[in-house]
Amino acid sequence: MYKICLVEDEKDLNNLISAYLKNAGYDVISLTRGIEALNLDEKVDLWILDIMLEDDISGYDIIKKIREVNDVVPVIFTSARDQDLDKIIGLELGSDDYITKPYSPKELVLRVNNIIKRVYKSEYNYLNYEDYEIDLNKRIVKCNNKEINLTTLEFDLLVLFLENKNKSLDRELILNKLWGTGYYGSDRVVDDLVRRLRKKMNKLKINTIYGFGYRLS
Repeated sequence: MYKICLVEDEKDLNNLISAYLKNAGYDVISLTRGIEALNLDEKVDLWILDIMLEDDISGYDIIKKIREVNDVVPVIFTSARDQDLDKIIGLELGSDDYITKPYSPKELVLRVNNIIKRVYKSEYNYLNYEDYEIDLNKRIVKCNNKEINLTTLEFDLLVLFLENKNKSLDRELILNKLWGTGYYGSDRVVDDLVRRLRKKMNKLKINTIYGFGYRLS
C-alpha cells in the first residue's frame, strides 16, 4: 500500500481529501502544519503540499527539505492562486504536478493514481494487505514468505476486494465480475467462494453485509 502525506491547513478539505485517498486504497498521513511535515520521519511515496500554510512554512520550504534527501519521490502542489509563476517555481523545485483550488477530490485522486503508476510502474503489479504480498503478474499470494495456494476464482475475488477496499460489493456485482453476465446459477456460489477465501486468508477483514454482499476493510 502506497503512503501519501497530505499537508493541508484547511481542516475540512484535509479531512475530505484524506477520505477520498483512503477510499482509493492509500495509506494517508494527514498534516495541517508545515513544521510537522519538516519533522516527519517516515517513508512517503507521494506528497501533496499546499503552497500557503498558516505557520509561515510554505510548500516550497517543504519540497526543498524533501529534495535534500530524495530527488525522485513525487510531489503535487495545491494552491488557491492560479498563477503561472507559482507553477514555474514549483516545477523548478522538482514538483510533478500542480492543481488549483477549488478542485475536485476525484480529479486529485486520478492525478495521484497516474503519478503512482508512472513512478512506481515496476512495483505496481504488487498489492499488499496486512502480512500478505500479492503478485498480480504471477498470481501468487505469500504471507511471511510462505505461499498460499488459491484457485483462479479465489485469486480473482481477492484482487476484486483489494481494488475496492472499503467499498460495499453486492453479490450480483461479484457474480458478474467473476463468472460473467452469462451465468444463470445461484448467487450463493459467491458466499461459498468468500468462505473458502476467508479460510485460506484469515487475516482478511471481509465484512458480511446481510442481504447485500461483502466489504473488505
